[in-house]
Amino acid sequence: MIKVLLADDQALVRAGFRVLVDSAPDLEIVGEARDGREAVALAERADVVLMDIRMPGSDGLTATGQITRSLPHVKILVLTTFEIDEYVFAALRAGASGFLGKGVEPVELQEAIRLVARGDALLSPNATRALIGRFLTGPVEDAGASAARLGDLTDRERQSMILVAGGLSNEEIAERMSISPYTAKTHVNRAMAKLGAHDRAQLVMIAYETGLVRPGGNGLHLPQ
Repeated sequence: MIKVLLADDQALVRAGFRVLVDSAPDLEIVGEARDGREAVALAERADVVLMDIRMPGSDGLTATGQITRSLPHVKILVLTTFEIDEYVFAALRAGASGFLGKGVEPVELQEAIRLVARGDALLSPNATRALIGRFLTGPVEDAGASAARLGDLTDRERQSMILVAGGLSNEEIAERMSISPYTAKTHVNRAMAKLGAHDRAQLVMIAYETGLVRPGGNGLHLPQ
C-alpha cells in the first residue's frame, strides 16, 4: 500500500484529491496538511506527498526542501495550476520528483503516485525543457566545474544520464543503448549515487545545470 499525504490550503481541493486517491486499491491517504509546516510535521507518515506550492504562511517550496533533506525516502509530487511556473522549477531543484496540473485525470494521478513512489521521475520532457530554458538563471557551469562534477561518471553512465534528461524510461534507454533494462537501471542508479541526486528528477536538473544537455525547441541539444 502506498501512503499519500495531501498538502493544500483549500479544503475542497483536498477533498477532491482524497476521493481520487482513495478510489485506487493500492493507495491510501494518511493525512492532510493545510500548509507547508503541517506537511513537514506529517511527512514521515507518507511515501508520497501531493504538494501544493503556493500556500499562505509556510509554503510548499520550503516544505519540499525540508522534507527531501530530512526524509529522502519520501517523494514529493508537486500540484500546480500552471506547468510553466518558477515555483515548480524551484521545487524540482529542492528535490521534488515531478509535477502535475491540478486538472489531472484520476487514472493519470494514480499512476503518477505509483511512479514516483518507486523512485522514477514524473517529468514531461517538453515541459521540463521549457521550465529550465525560462528559469535556469545565469550561464551553465563552466567547462572545468562541469568536468569535475561529472568526472567520476563512466561513458555509459553519462550517456544514460543524457537519455534520462530526454525523458526516456529504463526500458527505452536499454533499447537505445542495446543493453538490458537491468543494466540501464544500474547505470542510472550509479550516476545518481555519484552525483548525490535524490532521484531521477534531480539527475535531470544536474544534466542541464552542467551543460551536459541544453534546452531547445526541437529536443535535446547535446554538447559537441
